[in-house]
Amino acid sequence: MTRISRHQQRWRKGTHLSRSHQKIVKYVASGWVRVKRGSIHQPKFSGQQLLLSYTGSFLAIATLAYLSASTSYPIVAAPFGATAVLVFAMPESPLSQPRNIIGGNCLGAVCAIASVQFFGTEPWVIALAVATAIQVMQVTKTLHPPGGAVALVGVMSQADWHFLIAPALAGSIAIVVCTYYFNNFIAKRPYPKHWL
Repeated sequence: MTRISRHQQRWRKGTHLSRSHQKIVKYVASGWVRVKRGSIHQPKFSGQQLLLSYTGSFLAIATLAYLSASTSYPIVAAPFGATAVLVFAMPESPLSQPRNIIGGNCLGAVCAIASVQFFGTEPWVIALAVATAIQVMQVTKTLHPPGGAVALVGVMSQADWHFLIAPALAGSIAIVVCTYYFNNFIAKRPYPKHWL
């Protein structure tokens, strides 16, 4: 019979660690279990929802791209990819409603234009435009995360007042119209929850 030393016994029980270290080990272990099991805070999508999100976002972005190609106006912009994620994957979200889409993107464009007009296009101006856009969207209750991206893209592209009309306003209206028709007539999902 092998004799186990006192140190080996404490090691097996986990009492070789101080109490604070034991708490840390338990916390990390429980976090690992949560990661392996999956978070309850992440939405779960059915196969039908996945298909509808895919189809809706494809049609909306294709419409914006076609409108940009067939007119002389740049209606499609990178932030509209993020808008498509919101409106087709989570159409019931407050961030996906028309007021937030149009207002948030237009306010982001205004913040970008004003920042470029007053301060130029230095790297710190990008941060100023995004932070200002977030603050203005919060105050006006038009929070839309892609609006921050509109501000960023606006400063990087040295936006002037035309940027507000196309792509910000025209693209936002086009994606709201696409979302409205797709969700109400094809997907049979009520959209929007509210207009204003």
